[in-house]
Amino acid sequence: MNVMRTALNLLAGISLSIHAAAAAPNDIERMQRDIELREANQHFMGTVLVAKGDRLLINQGYGFADLEWNTPNTPDTRFRIASITKQFTAASILILQERGKLKVEAALKTYLPDTPPAWNDVTIFNLLTHTAGIPDFINLADFRNIQTSPQRPEQLIAKIRDKPLQFAPGSDRAYSNAGYTLLGLVVEKLAGESYAQFVKENLLDPAGMQDSGYDTHAAVIHRRASGYTYGPVGFENAPYLDMRIPFAAGGLYSTTGDLLRWERALFGGKILSSASLEQMTTPFKQNYGFGLVIRKLGDDKIIDHSGSLEGFNTRLIHGERNNLVVVVLSNVGGPVTDQLADDLFKIAHGDKVESSPSAK
Repeated sequence: MNVMRTALNLLAGISLSIHAAAAAPNDIERMQRDIELREANQHFMGTVLVAKGDRLLINQGYGFADLEWNTPNTPDTRFRIASITKQFTAASILILQERGKLKVEAALKTYLPDTPPAWNDVTIFNLLTHTAGIPDFINLADFRNIQTSPQRPEQLIAKIRDKPLQFAPGSDRAYSNAGYTLLGLVVEKLAGESYAQFVKENLLDPAGMQDSGYDTHAAVIHRRASGYTYGPVGFENAPYLDMRIPFAAGGLYSTTGDLLRWERALFGGKILSSASLEQMTTPFKQNYGFGLVIRKLGDDKIIDHSGSLEGFNTRLIHGERNNLVVVVLSNVGGPVTDQLADDLFKIAHGDKVESSPSAK
């Protein structure tokens, strides 16, 4: 594959050292080698950004945003970020709490009264931490048929509202897109506007994220990547997904640069109060906070989330100690994105990487 390489570029609105490449040449070479091996052996396509403090170490595109036109991926390519969206939804809920519109400890029925009796003990906190026990509509037997047709969030919830809870709220954790769909409905009801508009006004605009928004098929979105899978005959177009379905659980698009802006704004106090940020990044069960996975690595706090939907895999990792950010956005489905992001984070963090990627 003839792949265009894009040079390291400084991101507007973020102060980054012009001497980034000289800061850790061996580490940068190791990271570049890891990316290129995965591109060659595991068919990775996408964009990669690694920033440490005020230094931008890598910001490059690999492969193609559109294989039919041989349009290369660049740092400006816009990708569906899938479940990385969940942290934006969680931040929206916390903003509403700061404004006195809700309390995360309150029952969901306080804000959405038309919920089944089985959900009476489900709280906003349970939805944020995936501990509500509400079944996920993506596990329905006919979901593959559902995903190709327009579905309002209320229609998706209707498909699982009469099913029994998987467990008593708060007693266990099971990842649920339905829970974050419900949170999106809460945002819309309490804010009096669409989820997309609330996120734009209260998160994207304050963070300076001009290349991000809610993805729709109808909109003409410049520099948007097409999604692919890789099979026995090579690259194929990914199955269709109506973007009304992911909603507040996975409906946003963004770029590597904008996600770096998001990290700087979120952890720089531009989005939430320190109390809200602490609440968001405190794990409850199985290392999950509010739309984020939180873990300890030595004396460092690692804040992380991945995303996956048809034709796209994404990962956003933040290391608190060195203000380290790794963003990997791929327009090819498969596990390589998570593997690559883990390797890049370990290298930049100074940890040992066990092995190089092999051919698949």
